[in-house]
Amino acid sequence: MKYNIVLKFEVDGIVDKPDVIGAIFGQTENLFGEEFDLRELQDKGRIGRIVVEIKQKGNKTEGEIVIPSNLDKIETSLIAAMVENVDKVGPYNSTFQLKEIQDIRAERINKIIERAKQILSTWSKEKTFDIKEVIYQISSAVRTAELIEYGPEKLPAGPDVDKDPNLIIVEGRADVINLLRYGYKNVIAVEGAQEKIPQTVIELSKQKKTVIAFLDGDHGGDLILKELLSHNVKIDYVARAPQGREVEELTGKEIAKALSNMMPLPQYLKKVQEAQKLETQQPSAVEATPQIQQPVQPTITLTINLPANVIEETKKLVGTLQGVFYDSNWNVVDRVQVREIIPKLESLQDNKVTYIIFDGVITQRLVELASQKEIKLIIGARIGGITKKPENVEILTFNDIISS
Repeated sequence: MKYNIVLKFEVDGIVDKPDVIGAIFGQTENLFGEEFDLRELQDKGRIGRIVVEIKQKGNKTEGEIVIPSNLDKIETSLIAAMVENVDKVGPYNSTFQLKEIQDIRAERINKIIERAKQILSTWSKEKTFDIKEVIYQISSAVRTAELIEYGPEKLPAGPDVDKDPNLIIVEGRADVINLLRYGYKNVIAVEGAQEKIPQTVIELSKQKKTVIAFLDGDHGGDLILKELLSHNVKIDYVARAPQGREVEELTGKEIAKALSNMMPLPQYLKKVQEAQKLETQQPSAVEATPQIQQPVQPTITLTINLPANVIEETKKLVGTLQGVFYDSNWNVVDRVQVREIIPKLESLQDNKVTYIIFDGVITQRLVELASQKEIKLIIGARIGGITKKPENVEILTFNDIISS
């Protein structure tokens, strides 16, 4: 099992354990179909034996329930919410409340760590050599390089940013830390600068033989590259994270692949220009690229009326990497990070969300999922490689809305 769902409960009457367990099974049965029926999940080994601790207090019954789960986080959370919805045990009113969801694996890891500390302590006492010196020598050779502060702006950087003949420029501190984790020590961040690139980066780029701009695969990455070029930072190559991904979340293999696929700056800009020309010929698939002056878009006619406050909200979203879910009356349902949009949609169990506006790329996967969830309109920063557009979903870009 991965998790333990721990709930506390109170019943306005005297009941026994079988009554409590029966109420849980009975009142959650077929709420979300057979796939989330607790008996079916137990038969398949996805839910373990439910443990109930019970005690009487006056004319009431209270206690604690533990439900072991082998489901993922989203499914486990749904089971917890289902059990919290139980409001009757036998003829009596009841309340169930989630106390915590224990990560069994995390507890196991903590036990391993504590045991490792005990082993090391015993080992240190038994050996005659200096164990601290041994650990230092080994860790110095293989450990991740430490983050440093570079230049008067104290920019996050790797320790070889001065010495290495290559320089990797990224957006933020988290990007630097992730690259250091996989052995890239010649990296420096501009710290999300979208108005002024630090002078240290400008001067450093001119001292190095090869400069690589390694950027997120979203609208924010486009803006950073635009600022680097407008401040005359010498860029030799451009590497991008996969579309919709950020450098800080890439694995070692993904980083290596992105860097191996980097393009010389002129070739990258030429590719962007070619894509821009294609989009001009096909205005239904507009993809904004900040490195190149975007052609003026014709006035569009919306089949869905946008309130003035929603248009203003759209303008504020530019460059934030955030999104807003709206219901059919344009009331805000939720505010999310761009990376959370698809998981949120996948977990939706109702039709509360009708419109989505977000500062990111509209992808084929997103529009297909939106079609399934009966989303009527998606407005994004730009449109990705969409080969088939569902008829029941309207797609627009920020530029469409702002220009109209």
